[in-house]
Amino acid sequence: MRSGRRLSERWFNFVLWLVALAFAVFLIGLGALVVGDLPQVEHRFTLEQFLDREQARASTDTLKAIRRAQDDARRQAEQAQLALDAARSASEAARETFANWLKTRDATRRVDQDPALIARTEGLDALKAAERAVEERLEALNRTALDLSERESAQDAVEAELRGAAQTKLDAAEHGQELRVFGYRLALTLPLLALAGWLLARRRHTRNWPYVWGFALAAAFAFFVELVPYLPSYGGYVHYGVGVIVTFLVGRTAINALHAYNERQKAAEARPDAERRTEIATDQAQLRLAKKVCPGCERPIDLANPAANFCPHCGIGVFERCPACDHRKSTFDRFCYSCGTVGTPGPAPV
Repeated sequence: MRSGRRLSERWFNFVLWLVALAFAVFLIGLGALVVGDLPQVEHRFTLEQFLDREQARASTDTLKAIRRAQDDARRQAEQAQLALDAARSASEAARETFANWLKTRDATRRVDQDPALIARTEGLDALKAAERAVEERLEALNRTALDLSERESAQDAVEAELRGAAQTKLDAAEHGQELRVFGYRLALTLPLLALAGWLLARRRHTRNWPYVWGFALAAAFAFFVELVPYLPSYGGYVHYGVGVIVTFLVGRTAINALHAYNERQKAAEARPDAERRTEIATDQAQLRLAKKVCPGCERPIDLANPAANFCPHCGIGVFERCPACDHRKSTFDRFCYSCGTVGTPGPAPV
């Protein structure tokens, strides 16, 4: 048989484990929301908060003035370029007309056309002078644009220096804020983990054990899983350090429990057989016999041997003969399997 527990009791136990898991799931969800929202207790820093306001305002105004001047110079340069194109076109057309006129004059050799030659030459000179004036104005605008570009680069360097200094202060402030938020999260999850350990050590066998286990699972998940995405660069030391401490404490508890169990077993094996049997619960004895181990010392015994009535390791009586029907039965059973007669006084059922 698997266990001496009633079937309904096993089902209730299964339902209680489901309650523990459901309790843990809801606590984990609630904990994730709380841990994720903890940064909201701190206000968010911006770069502008750490800029020198006067210097930043002056730098911004200077840059705006330079860029406005650049826009004006760019528009004037575009207009001058259009004017230069028009002047060059007019000058080119006048040169072509003058060249044709010269060919005609050379062909006729008329002296009376000399005043016209002078006038046409003067007109060409005037067009060329106008073209040159536009070129000079365009060159001046290009020099102005170059000067403005150099001033803009210098002012950008000043702006970058101001923002670099502000960024250093911002990084320091955010690092301090990160440390505080991590402290908030640690102050929330670490005590929960410690409380969960205390509850497991002291309250796991009480009637409210499903809530104890549910809370313990949620606390362990919150510290070792939920906290991971929010760990700063140094947070791993805290995380693994606590893990080492918890593992050490659990290990030491298990080692001490094992030694205490061995000492209890040795002390129990030294007591009389009847006294030892009264201290072992019927269900526990039946469960151990089903596993083919001694109910007293939990060492393997040969249950198939009809002559093996005592444990060869600790000497406890395992089987006896029913006083009514002489049927071989377990000494831990209150009633005989064969005739139902009450056996020798033994432990009360649980």
